[in-house]
Amino acid sequence: MIVDFPDTNTSKISKALVKIREEGGAVALGRVLTLVIRTSLGHEEEAIEAANDASREHPMRVIVVSTDTDIDAARSGRGARLDAQIRVGGDAGASEVVLLKAYGAAASDEEGLVTGLLLPDAPVVVWWPGESPDKASTSSLGRIAQRRITDASNHPNPVESLIRLSETYAPGDTDFAWTRLTLWRAQLAAVLDQPPFEPVVAVEVQGASDSPSTLLLAAWLGHQLEAPVTYGLTKRANGSSGIHSVKLVRESGVIELVREIPNVATLIQPNQPTHDLALPRRNLRDCLAEELRRLDPDDLYGEVISVGLAELFESTDVGLTGRS
Repeated sequence: MIVDFPDTNTSKISKALVKIREEGGAVALGRVLTLVIRTSLGHEEEAIEAANDASREHPMRVIVVSTDTDIDAARSGRGARLDAQIRVGGDAGASEVVLLKAYGAAASDEEGLVTGLLLPDAPVVVWWPGESPDKASTSSLGRIAQRRITDASNHPNPVESLIRLSETYAPGDTDFAWTRLTLWRAQLAAVLDQPPFEPVVAVEVQGASDSPSTLLLAAWLGHQLEAPVTYGLTKRANGSSGIHSVKLVRESGVIELVREIPNVATLIQPNQPTHDLALPRRNLRDCLAEELRRLDPDDLYGEVISVGLAELFESTDVGLTGRS
């Protein structure tokens, strides 16, 4: 069910939610968290679809905030308006979705827009699917959240975005560039858990220039293995994106994990048969569902983004200004 509320306010929306629950049987009981999605006007649906899919694992209330950033209108008070839409039932997965579109001065207080709509005594997670604020933890919405999710891959310059995340990291921050590494990290860890148990003396990581995950993987490997790391970022060719390959050099030979075609990687190890492994690029639903499984700070991500990334740039003569 979808109900529209043109030119409204948060008090009316809150009352409408109560009425819809009473009349339609949709209840807030069992909702485990509130997910606030901050996006731009016209880009809401992809994020809502991912949240609806993830809600089948994490029943929640989803509040989508999209605003008109016309500063002149906001300062003068012209065009101040809040339009809302409530989706429940089959149109909202296992969640209830509140879509807020704010214009002019109504868009100036994002925290005030959502405060009255949060589930009581439930954790709050904020997700910026597009560009994120300069410092997520101190932003209007970030201040009220236990977890703050960004996505550096949607930044015009992913490397600059990672550098900013490194400089502004606070416990509770995370980024989908890290979440997309879960399958790669699991596979590489499994390989190193097999004999011969030799130290890795060098690491090489290759990926697309628009893939911040490539840098985070290189930073994680260098930080965890305490080995020198080289990385290469190449322009996308033949539709190839994301991470392309990882090489781990040991005394007995080189371990290679190469993804030349989408969703399939080839594992090459000394004195062992070559294996093809399922290694798909993770979609928004999978990334979001994984991040919602834990509401405590991701300490490993914190180490990698704030320490490992700096170590990587220092070892390759690239400072945190992004200049070589």
